[in-house]
Parts: sequence; structure tokens; C-alpha cells
Amino acid sequence: MSKILVVFYSFSNTTRMLAEEIAKQTGGDIRELVPEKSYAFNYNTAAKEVRNEIENGYCPKLLSGEEPVKSYDYIFLGTPNWFKSFAPPILSFLRNVDLQGKTVIPFCTHGGGGFGQIQINIAKECQKSTVLPGFEAMSNFSEQQVKNWIEQIGL
Repeated sequence: MSKILVVFYSFSNTTRMLAEEIAKQTGGDIRELVPEKSYAFNYNTAAKEVRNEIENGYCPKLLSGEEPVKSYDYIFLGTPNWFKSFAPPILSFLRNVDLQGKTVIPFCTHGGGGFGQIQINIAKECQKSTVLPGFEAMSNFSEQQVKNWIEQIGL
């Protein structure tokens, strides 16, 4: 039986809710990426911080989430869409955890920007992994939408 891990970073709990739904429907384990330094609570301040980090390829130190994934076959990887890319804690995970030979399945939450470049950027970081088509959702996603996607990718 294949083992599934759902890894996510969430700023406002929307990505967390989607990660929990995916874990529930797949029977996967769940792991939150927690950066050492939290982002500013104020959206505008956080946006300035994040834009600079993304542009510079910054990998924040993580307090949790970088444990080995050796026993897992499928890694669902979730992030908010920040400036058309994934949140910097995702880059830390991708660069510090060995995903060679794993199947990586991206998902993101957004306020209208869709996937942006998230899937492309994850594929660039996961060249020794198989990357399946992802799922993007706003906060009003439904259990059925998640179920349909999981069936579409064959899990």
C-alpha cells in the first residue's frame, strides 16, 4: 500500500483547511511547515516581506516540517499563492528534504490568482520526482471538488 504525506504551509488557515481535507480523503499523514520567524500579521507588511524573499530565493529556517519522507510514496505539497509562486517555507522544504523518486502533487489556495507559476516552480525544484497535476482553490472549495481531483490523478 502506498503511503501518503500531505505537507503544507498556511498563512491564514485556508491552505490548512484544504490540506486537512486532502489528508482526510486520502488517509494520508499531515505535516505543517512552521518557519522560525512568523510573517507579519498585517497583510500589507507581510506582502512586502514575502515579495522580497521570493525575488531573492530565500529559504527560511523551519522549526518543523523538514523531517525525512523516506517512508512515503506520494507527497501532496500545499501553499498559498504568493505573487504567483509558492511561499518561501515551501522552498525550504523542497531544498532540504530528499524527494528523489517521490510523486509530488501540488495544491494551492488563492484569492483569484489561480496556480500562477507554482506548479512550474515546484517541477523545477523536483527534477528527480514525478510531479502530478495539482489542485487550486479559493476558500470556498468543496469536498466534492477535492474528491474529483484525487480521482482524476488516480489516487
